[in-house]
Amino acid sequence: QVQLVESGGGSVQAGGSLKLSCAASGYIFRRRCGMGWYRQVPGKERELVSTISSDGTTNYADSVKGRFTISRDNAKNTLYLQMNSLKLDDTAVYYCAADCPRLYGAGYFRSWGQGTQVTVSS
Repeated sequence: QVQLVESGGGSVQAGGSLKLSCAASGYIFRRRCGMGWYRQVPGKERELVSTISSDGTTNYADSVKGRFTISRDNAKNTLYLQMNSLKLDDTAVYYCAADCPRLYGAGYFRSWGQGTQVTVSS
C-alpha cells in the first residue's frame, strides 16, 4: 500500500547542486507519517541525512547542515531534498523513507524507496 519512488540523482561536480524528489502514495500523507532521507556507500552503514515530521519539524545530520534542505508538499504527496555546495563525501545512494503508524496495534512501520545514485566528482 505504501510506495516511495526517488528521482533526481545523477553526476555533478563538487560545489554544484542537485534536487532529489520522492513521490509517495497518498496514504503516507493522510496517515501523518514522518519522512526522511538516508544515504549509503558500499561497505558502510546507512546513515541519516535529514528528517521531517508531519508537522514540519526538521532535523539534519551535522555533515549537511547549511547545505541541504528537506521539504514536503502534502498536496503533491512529494518529499524533496535540495542539495547545494556538494562535496566528494556526499557521493552515495540516497534513499527516501517513511515511518507510518500501524493501522492496528501500537508502533510504526518503515518503508523504503529503491534509492537513487548521487555521484560528486572533482
